Amino acid sequence: MENLREKIEKLLLKVKSPSRYIGGELNSVVKDKSKVDVRFAFCFPDAYDVGMSHIGMKILYSLKNARENWWCERVFAPWVDFEELMRENDIPLYGLESLDPIKDFDFIGFTVQYELCYTNILNMLDLAGLNVLAAERGENDPVVIAGGPCVCNPEPLCDFIDLFVIGEGEEVNIELMELYEKMKKSGEYTKKAFLLRAAGIKGIYVPSLYNVSYLEDGRIEKVEPVCGGVPEKVTKRIIADLDKVFYPESFVVPFSEIVHDRAVVEVLRGCIRGCRFCQAGFIYRPFREKSTGTIVNEAKALCESTGYEELSLASLSTSDHSDIEEMLTEMTGYTEGERVNLALPSMRIDRFNKNLMEQLSKVRKSGLTFAPEAGTQRLRDVINKNIDEEEIMSACKTAFEGGYAGVKLYFMMGLPTETDEDIIGIADLAKRIADLYFNMKNRPRGQKLSISISCATFVPKPFTPFQFEPQISIDEINRRQKLLLDSTKGKRYINVSYHNFRISILEAALAKGDRRLGAVIKRAWERGCKFDGWDEMYRYDEWMAAFADTGTDIDFYAHRAMDYDEVTPWDHLDYMIDKSFFVRENKKAKEGKVTKSCREMCSGCGVNKAAGRECFG
Repeated sequence: MENLREKIEKLLLKVKSPSRYIGGELNSVVKDKSKVDVRFAFCFPDAYDVGMSHIGMKILYSLKNARENWWCERVFAPWVDFEELMRENDIPLYGLESLDPIKDFDFIGFTVQYELCYTNILNMLDLAGLNVLAAERGENDPVVIAGGPCVCNPEPLCDFIDLFVIGEGEEVNIELMELYEKMKKSGEYTKKAFLLRAAGIKGIYVPSLYNVSYLEDGRIEKVEPVCGGVPEKVTKRIIADLDKVFYPESFVVPFSEIVHDRAVVEVLRGCIRGCRFCQAGFIYRPFREKSTGTIVNEAKALCESTGYEELSLASLSTSDHSDIEEMLTEMTGYTEGERVNLALPSMRIDRFNKNLMEQLSKVRKSGLTFAPEAGTQRLRDVINKNIDEEEIMSACKTAFEGGYAGVKLYFMMGLPTETDEDIIGIADLAKRIADLYFNMKNRPRGQKLSISISCATFVPKPFTPFQFEPQISIDEINRRQKLLLDSTKGKRYINVSYHNFRISILEAALAKGDRRLGAVIKRAWERGCKFDGWDEMYRYDEWMAAFADTGTDIDFYAHRAMDYDEVTPWDHLDYMIDKSFFVRENKKAKEGKVTKSCREMCSGCGVNKAAGRECFG
C-alpha cells in the first residue's frame, strides 16, 4: 500500500514551490516517535513563505524540541494548488518533519498574527480531518490552542479554539505541556479535566468556561466564569528577564527564498513611545531589553549555524535600545569581518543620525524606511507620534548626505480627527523632502530621487487609546485615497501605494468583534474564503454575504464608536494596562495633547506596577 510520503512526493511536481511541502531543511528536528510522549503541531495559518519568517515560531519550535520526549513540528497553510491535490488524493494536513497527520498529535497550536487569517485556521482544521467547532470535537482529538497578538481579543475565534495563550509564550507553553504530560501518564486525563486545570495557569484562557450575556442593543452586558476555580480576569504572561529567556542557536533554513530570508535576533520587547494607534506598542509592554553581550552572542550563533549573510535586529523600535551605539559598534565589528549585512527594520526618525547610518551601511546599503504616520503636525500630535517636521527633514538630510537617493515613508489614512488638510499634508511633506534633496549641493549624483509613500487605512484595535473609535466608511476611504493621488500628480519622483480598503473594513470588524462573529467566520469559510490577507484571494462580496447570511451587521463592529464605560469583548483579559489610561489618552488625543515617552516621564499606564517592576521615572 502506498504510504503518505510517496503520495505527497508524486504530487509535488504539479505545484508551485514544492519545497514548501516536504520538510527536510537544514536544522529541522526529526525524532524517534517511540521515544516521544507529547507531540505538538505548530501551525502558522498562512503560506510557508510568510510563516517561516516569523520569529515567534522559530523560538517556540526550538524551545519545545529542547525536551527529548516532546516533538514540535511545523505546519503551514497549503496554497490553493496543493490544497486541491490534497483533497483529491485524501491527504490530510501533516507535520513537515514526520509527514504524519496532525489529527494524531496531542496539540494543534496556531499562532494568530493577523485577523485576516481566521478562515485559514478553519480550513487547516478541516484539512486535518477535524471538526472546526471545538464543541463538536471528540475526547481523543487534539487540544487546539492559539496564541499571538490577535488573541488579545480572542472572542471571534472562541467557537473553534479549546484554549488561548495570553501574552508571551515561552514559560506558559512549557507549563501547559507539562500539565498535559503529567495527566496523561497518571491516567487523570480527560479533555474537560485538562481544560479546567489549564485555566488555573496564569495566561491561559479557556473560552468554554466563560459565559457572555448581551444587552438589548447588542452590546455586551457581562462576561463571567461558568464555574468556580476559574479567574474572572485572565492576566497575560510576560518574561521578566530577556537575557535569561530561551533563544534558539539555530533556525530551520528553507530550501527556497522566504519573505524575510535572514537571521533574526530579538533585541527588546515592548515600546516606550505610546503611539495611540499602535496595538503592539501596548500589548507587548513593559519595555525590556537584552544586553549588548547577549544580542551579539545570539547573532554570532545564528549566523554560524545557518550561513545567512543578512542579520536583522528585530523589535518594535530597535533604535530605542539604551545601548544602541555600543551594540552596533560591537555588532558591526563582527558582521563587517564576516561580510554579513546588518538590517535595522524598525527605525525611529528621531533616533536616526549619521553614526547610525554609517554603522548600518558598512557592508551594503539596505533601504531606508521612516514612519511619519501623518502628514501634518496637528495630526501627529493627535496620534502621539512625538516627532516634528524638523526631525523628519533632518533624518532625510542625513540619509541624502550619506548617499541615499530614496526613502520610503509610511502613513495612515482615516485616523481620528483627520481632515482633507491632513491628507494633502502627506503629499506636501513628500514635496518638501524632494525640495530638500534637489537643493542640496552634496546630494548623490547619478541617481534618481525616489520617494515612496505607503498609506495604510487606520484600523481601531483593542488595548489602544483608539479602541473606542469607529473606522471611516468605505466611500470615505475611497475619496481620501483619490485625494492623495490627485495631490501628488505630476511628481514622477513620488510613488503612492495604499492598502486595499475593503480588507481594512473586515480587519476592523474582526479586531473588535465578539463571539457572535464566529458564525460569520464559519459561514465565510463555507463560502470559500481563505487567504483573506492576500489581495488576489480576498473575496469581499463573499464576506458581505456571510454577514448577511448570519444576520450580522458589520457596521456595528467596524463603524460604531464605543462608549468609555462600555463592556468590550476583551475586558475580561488583563494586559496589565489600566482601561482608565486608554480613556485618558483618548481624551488627550481629541485635545491634540501629546504624552511624552516613558524615558522622559511616566504616563501612568500601570504596566510596570502590575508586573512588579520599577518604572522609568
